[in-house]
This record gives sequence, structure tokens and C-alpha cells, in this order.
Amino acid sequence: MAEAMISEVAPRDGLQSIGPFVPTATKIDLVRRLHAAGLRRMEVGSFVSPKAVPQMADTGAVLAAALGLPGLEATVLAPNRRGFEMAKAAGAHRVGVFMSVTESHNKANVNRSRMDSFLDLSAIVADAVAAGMKVRFNLSCAFHCPFEGVVPEEDALDWVERVQALDQGIEISICDTTGNAAPDQVRRVLAHAIRSWPGADGAPRFAFHGHDTYGMGVANCAAAWEAGCRVFDSAAGGLGGCPFAPGATGNVATEDVAWLFARMGVATGVDWPGLLDAADFAAAIPGALPGGRMRAVPAARQAA
Repeated sequence: MAEAMISEVAPRDGLQSIGPFVPTATKIDLVRRLHAAGLRRMEVGSFVSPKAVPQMADTGAVLAAALGLPGLEATVLAPNRRGFEMAKAAGAHRVGVFMSVTESHNKANVNRSRMDSFLDLSAIVADAVAAGMKVRFNLSCAFHCPFEGVVPEEDALDWVERVQALDQGIEISICDTTGNAAPDQVRRVLAHAIRSWPGADGAPRFAFHGHDTYGMGVANCAAAWEAGCRVFDSAAGGLGGCPFAPGATGNVATEDVAWLFARMGVATGVDWPGLLDAADFAAAIPGALPGGRMRAVPAARQAA
């Protein structure tokens, strides 16, 4: 049976834009519910300045709880060298670094040029690999930018090529940050990347990170699957949104992605009743802006 890996991002990408501080105990409860639902990869937080993203100030405590869950691969996002050192010291299994394909979004997001970001992140990747950590390199706005519009496919692939040359063992996430990608665009970009730069020993090398701003999240996941992608980011309850991408709303909902793959006969290891419980819990967090479709479909809930 074909298999897809769902990488759950609600504890980080899903919560980071919420204004009121979500109690640490609530974040840990969310992580545990998602783990109980069978999710075995999770982005649990970000070692970023608490002045920039106050919601992530307790990432260390959330990560410590996540590391105690059997079989869970815990990822934390690190925007810079300091964040990486904190992630390494805290024992994160995987560190996620990020930059944007477009100059405008990169400056809005991290106040740096793309090349400055790339040079710094290249050094961090080398040190992370040397330390035995897994690495996820996220390329934001690979399909559409809130400031520059639709991204030419050759521009996205140019940055994919630069990143993949850093180390064959790192995972590269091609991100639809604004949720404005079209399925044919996603299929072409992912297919070109997967065909051109295969992973060692056939291991999955590319991931797809999608948002559902324009209702295309599930369709884009299906297109990425058809292109050969096997790792997919999603957030329980459809939570999320980038504070530096005006108009972008939540991530594609984990329950929608899990339902898609179940209907396609693709295994995810997810327990459907447990996932609905976790998604309902996420959607009810004060300040959250939930999305997704499956939680509102009576027949889908009865299937639990």
C-alpha cells in the first residue's frame, strides 16, 4: 500500500498568529492529542525572539514534552544561528530553517536579502548535519508572493537547485505560503524537483507545505502526490496563517489531507477518531481561526 507522511504543524504554524497567549499546558495537550491520533512528525514550536513572535516563547517547554512521546520526530523552526543553537541544545530531532523565494517577502519576513539569508542558512545546515541533526529547509512563497504575485516556476526551481546542492540528506519543503498556488503549477514544480534531484537511496527528499486561503489546499496536495511528493505539512483544524503574508489564512487541515489520502487508498498511519478529537480541540483554542471541511461533514464524523 502506498504511504504518505503527514507532518503536523498546528503547534507552531497553527498557533503563531494567535494574539492571546495560548497556555503552555494547552499547547502540550494539543501535541499529545495529535500524537495519540498517530501523527509521528510534528513541528512543535520555533526558537525565535519572543518579541517578534510572543506565542512561541515557551517552545522549550513544549519541545521537552514532545521529546517524551514515543516514536515522535519533533521539529523546531530556527530563524537564525541563535535559534539553531537553542534547538540543538534542547535536543530537537530536526531543525527547520527558512527563507523566501521572492526578495520582497524575504525582506518582510526576516528583514534580509535572499542571498544574505541563504549564506547564513547554508552555514547552519552544515553545522546541523555535522551535529547529526535532521534538517528541513523551507522555501516560502515558492508559487505566489503577496507582494510580487505569481512566482515564475524557473525562479522557484533556481532556489530549489541552490538549496539541494547544500547536502543530499536535507529535506526541502516547497511552500505555498499564501495558498494561491494552482494544482498544475504545484505538479510541475514538484515533478521537476523530484525528477532532477532525487534523494539518496530513493528516500523522500521534498515536502509540500500548503495553505487553504483560496480553497485549493487539498487539490494542491493531490497534485503534489501525483508529482511524487510523499511528505505533506498540514495543521489540525486548519489553523494557521503567516503574519508576514497579508491575506494568507490557515494551513490545509490535517483532517482534510488524511481523508483525501484515505479515499485514494494511501496509508498515513492516522487514527481518524483521534484526529477529529485533536482537530476539534485545536479549533476551539481561544483566538484560533479554524478552517477545513471534514469536521463539518456529518458522514465523515460518523465514519469515526
